[in-house]
Amino acid sequence: MNLFNEYKVYYYQNSRTKRVSVLEYLEKVSVKDRAKIAAYITLLRNYDGQLNEPYSRYIAAGIRELRVDFASNRNRIFYVTVEGKKIILLHAFLKKTPKTPKQEIKRALNNFKDYKINKNSIGYEK
Repeated sequence: MNLFNEYKVYYYQNSRTKRVSVLEYLEKVSVKDRAKIAAYITLLRNYDGQLNEPYSRYIAAGIRELRVDFASNRNRIFYVTVEGKKIILLHAFLKKTPKTPKQEIKRALNNFKDYKINKNSIGYEK
């Protein structure tokens, strides 16, 4: 655990549309869900992006999912930890099926690819 919180959390911003999809997602969820997600993001930052199950799970190509379950809602936020002690939140969605949908993984992979090409594709810092 990093007591000095050197890691910072950023929201991926699409380089073309300038949309910040994770923030858009957070605006749509309930206040209770949003509070729990914020607590998990803080936990992720405090542990330098290194959370294991049940909080986080590896997905693909360096991407992990933050797993925030609240009541019957299964919120998922894909993220990566990159150089410069940055945690980039790439994509968020409400999981409704037992397996993570491939289309959601593909979105996260595309967002990560865009981030790598356009390193300025990070918006807001948390």
